[in-house]
Amino acid sequence: MRTTLTLFLAFSDVTSGFALSRGTSAMSSRPLLAKPAQFAPLVRMQDAAASAAPVEEGTCIEDEAIEECTLASWDAGKITVPMSMVKQAKLFALIFGWFFLNVMYNISNKRVQNAFPMPWMMSLSSLFVGVPWVMLLWATGIRKAPEIPAEGWKKLAPIGLTHAIGHAGSVIALGAGAVSFAQTVKAAEPVFTCVMSYIVLGTVFKWQVYASLFPIIAGVSIASLKELSFTYKSLYCALISNVAFASRAVLSKLTMDKPVGKNMDAANLYGILTIMAFLLTLPVALYMEGGALASTWAASVAVVGTPWLIKNIIINGLYYYLYNEVAFMTLNQVAPITHSIANTVKRVAIIVATCIVFQNPMSRIGVIGSSIAIAGTFVYSYAKQKFK
Repeated sequence: MRTTLTLFLAFSDVTSGFALSRGTSAMSSRPLLAKPAQFAPLVRMQDAAASAAPVEEGTCIEDEAIEECTLASWDAGKITVPMSMVKQAKLFALIFGWFFLNVMYNISNKRVQNAFPMPWMMSLSSLFVGVPWVMLLWATGIRKAPEIPAEGWKKLAPIGLTHAIGHAGSVIALGAGAVSFAQTVKAAEPVFTCVMSYIVLGTVFKWQVYASLFPIIAGVSIASLKELSFTYKSLYCALISNVAFASRAVLSKLTMDKPVGKNMDAANLYGILTIMAFLLTLPVALYMEGGALASTWAASVAVVGTPWLIKNIIINGLYYYLYNEVAFMTLNQVAPITHSIANTVKRVAIIVATCIVFQNPMSRIGVIGSSIAIAGTFVYSYAKQKFK
């Protein structure tokens, strides 16, 4: 148990330097951290376990002379592996966790909304689950609590608002249509980032970047024409989510030129934004669906049962919070182009997995449109890195 706890403490220290805009390009619609942080040494983990274990644990050493990790040592010898292998294993675990949690979030969200069709309440609950989680980490000292002055809260407020709107739009889009269609429309987020960057920041990208947007627009348009599960509600809400997240990136670029408080690393910033988004979503959710909450809940539990509904709402919230945290940790370890490739593969994984689980057929032209749009997002990310 002590070794497990220390592993978690070492793992949670990886995140640092969060920013909602990516890389050194003028703007981006997805969050990216600052320069990748070095992996934390495992010395603390080994020291903590040494007194309890009969076999002395080794350490991982990384300097100019030697790069190796000693997994275990004893009088007769030791077991070592190259530090590069340890880094690759950690990176693989992060990417796999990011993919798995993101796919499971989309599946669980759609499954719960099929049984409990109240998207505003689902948006609220998925945000709420992360609040006691992050506050527990702060209260126990596992993670240092942030210290934010009044000026910092003012800068975070509009970012928290756009975070809340973007999340609500995504959840409503998932509930109103097929997950595959919502993910295809969400692939158009870079288009809105470029537009918002020009309107708010006056940023003008090179023509190659703008040219890379055309496959995205074309792909989404093609997929929308013959999509078997097409609904205007899903389309509009996914587009609203795109606008909100693009605005979040632009606002962060405009206002967060330096940390807004103490201990504001990637995980803590996301925790603060989650709390703010929950508080901002609460009155809207009660206004939109509060009157029908009791009757809809009764109808849903009559079909699936109260334990199933409560359990899956909580699980969905945990998937949502944890996949975002793991995503931030992953972004801190890879180059922007690597992240772009991973993000493209992740979106494909979500579409394929949800089509299989929910047996939602996609027309041939829908598959072609989705493929063009998703490939276009990768081309856009590559163009932004190459033509700065």
